[in-house]
Amino acid sequence: MRAGLLGLLMAAALSSAASSSAAMRVVATTTDLAALCAEVGRDLIAVESIVPAGADPEAFEPRPGDIERLRNAALVVRVGLGYDFWLDALVNRIGNTRIMRGGDAYVDASAGIPLLEIRGQSVVNEGGHAHGVANPHYWLDPENAIIITAGIAEALVRITPEHRDRIVANRERFLAALQARHQRWSELLAPYAGTRLIAYHNSWPYFARRFRLDIVDYIEPRVGVAPSPAHLARLISDGRKANVKAILHEPWEPEDASRFVAQRLGIPIVRLAISVGGITGTTDYLALFDYNAATLAKALVARNP
Repeated sequence: MRAGLLGLLMAAALSSAASSSAAMRVVATTTDLAALCAEVGRDLIAVESIVPAGADPEAFEPRPGDIERLRNAALVVRVGLGYDFWLDALVNRIGNTRIMRGGDAYVDASAGIPLLEIRGQSVVNEGGHAHGVANPHYWLDPENAIIITAGIAEALVRITPEHRDRIVANRERFLAALQARHQRWSELLAPYAGTRLIAYHNSWPYFARRFRLDIVDYIEPRVGVAPSPAHLARLISDGRKANVKAILHEPWEPEDASRFVAQRLGIPIVRLAISVGGITGTTDYLALFDYNAATLAKALVARNP
């Protein structure tokens, strides 16, 4: 009897281990897409990102181990729009057409997104910064997660149709949580609609459009280019006239120029995360917006007593 029970327990353990090892390997180029893949796939997938948390994705250079990650991937998910332009060279080296453009194990998450700052030109890599086709930071509008997760779910169902119901249920559960939290973020930021801000880097047009903020200028005169003294002087002059309330700053960008402008204008630097894991506490996609909405609202309430 005891031997029979032990056998059953061992069989269950082996079954569980086999199920875990059989999880689809999904590789996303960024932590944001990895987080959304995790919401849709849950225990059906094992997901990892190529760009690590806290790194600047636009200045990222692939590492030798990234080839192996992609070689063993059942699905590859990318930002597109030139943001992760380096992915094409990696998958071409592997030669697996399934994870290349148009392959059944390839997802460009920008498909179907209502893009901003469209330039109608090919991808431009400006010293590691790609803003050629359109502004690529579309995941910073939480509404776009609806479109992104639809593409991820479609690909997962295509690869494992037997799990369709679970994948659909996972996505619906996530979208319900997204809707509830989105309401909270909107309420937090509603009092500051129309507030004028300066940003270090042009990361925030989707976030600003969704929450009705007005980003009037940037510390960088061009993407990836350090500001000159003349540019900073103009920012200070124009910022006073526009009654700018804060400077938005990514955690990996140099702070000297932002600090100089902030001191002259008497406004705070607000450090926000553009990616999951970029700042402590931004552990998943919803937590990213929890942090950014609360941090920005706290900074702005001090400027609008």
